[in-house]
Amino acid sequence: MLFNSIDFFIFLPVVFCLYWTLRNLRVQNLLIVVASYFFYGWWDWRFLLLILLSTLVDYSVGLGLSATRNPSKRKCLLWLSIIVNLGVLGFFKYYNFFLENFISAFSFFGNEISTSSLNIILPVGISFYTFQTLSYTIDVYREKLAPTKDLVAFSAFVSFFPQLVAGPIERATHLLPQFYSKRTFDCAVASDGMRQILWGLFKKVVIADNCAVIVNEVFSHSSEFSGSTLLLGVLCFSFQIYGDFSGYSDIAIGTSRLFGFDLMQNFAFPYFSRDIAEFWRRWHISLSTWFRDYLYIPLGGSHGKPSARIRNIFIIFVVSGFWHGASWTFIVWGAMNALYFIPLLLTKRNRSNIGTVADGKKLPSFRDVGSILATFCLTSLTWVFFRAESVGSAMRYIGGIFSPSLFSAPEVEIDKLGWYILLFIILEWSGRHQQYAIENVGLSWSRPLRWTMYIGILFFIVSWGGDGNQTFIYFQF
Repeated sequence: MLFNSIDFFIFLPVVFCLYWTLRNLRVQNLLIVVASYFFYGWWDWRFLLLILLSTLVDYSVGLGLSATRNPSKRKCLLWLSIIVNLGVLGFFKYYNFFLENFISAFSFFGNEISTSSLNIILPVGISFYTFQTLSYTIDVYREKLAPTKDLVAFSAFVSFFPQLVAGPIERATHLLPQFYSKRTFDCAVASDGMRQILWGLFKKVVIADNCAVIVNEVFSHSSEFSGSTLLLGVLCFSFQIYGDFSGYSDIAIGTSRLFGFDLMQNFAFPYFSRDIAEFWRRWHISLSTWFRDYLYIPLGGSHGKPSARIRNIFIIFVVSGFWHGASWTFIVWGAMNALYFIPLLLTKRNRSNIGTVADGKKLPSFRDVGSILATFCLTSLTWVFFRAESVGSAMRYIGGIFSPSLFSAPEVEIDKLGWYILLFIILEWSGRHQQYAIENVGLSWSRPLRWTMYIGILFFIVSWGGDGNQTFIYFQF
């Protein structure tokens, strides 16, 4: 079920009304489980069995960890959770990738292998809820979290529908305790949630979906276009993927607030970053911090010899790329970001830009503008590999950009899209200190003026949205 669909706008009010009619906490949690399974099963009910499997395995592992102090048994239980979860993820997401590369490797040396790949359908959101449940068992193993005995609350934590299929990837230490506490309806919190949903829909429907029209055309026929058009296609994809994914996160967080839950911020205005390190502190925060805490730091983090630090950075970025998909394009994308990051790490400048850019000022300095544009250009270059069908096509695309035709007029008109993006950048800049761009916009205005703004944004969404019901990019991961 898509957030930007009629189905969801029927589903959400029904669940909302039923939820707040109920008084019992356990019954509320049970309703969340039922609603979440219905929400996910709308795509394919068969994959509900995978969520159920992950839930039961990690719930049982948690109970097992609480019942023993034996280090060997505890480690075996942890590995049981890791093997089951990553095994299921690996089969559905990476089986054909490894099989095809195995065949290619043998064919390279003149050995032909006769085999066939499986027609495996990738379950929506499997990478997200797999990492979420793993955070539970790892934190219980590390004794950072007490294991739960409430199967209903744990099932709700695993399957919570607002963030089930594309995050944020919540930590059990943050989200799970919220299912134990009595929740009361707060009109101010719900209103803020509705504003965030509205802004998320604007980013998805007006920005991302309109950019998608140009991106799909340019990337599908890249050999036919000039360098300037190819450059325009990359820039549009940069705004498409940001509007699409951060828009989903805003809708998920806003929807959660309607039910009295608080989810972590997943995007913190990343395109205003002044270097790549800052970008990765602001982009897909739930995933980058997950890899930091559960992979990077256990490997040694930024401590040790330079060679060890370089190794750790490459591992975390390449694994992050591979998490996104079973393709060499994602691995190259991750490796490029590692190459960008390493000079900052070795010169100890990776934490030079911690605060908000131009903090306390209306406009950035010339130096800030230069740093932001340079970071945006480097990031956009990596997006070519993220979007391309293969590494070869990505290289040809980049080669096409850096050709004499780069200085010609683009062959694709962006029309009103350029004004949408300009408005979007202005609103994002003005709200860069907040959780989302319009969080505080209009709160001090009179009610008629404030509602005029909301209706204006809604008018943009309804009237000037792109192709309706376009799926979210990160559903494929």
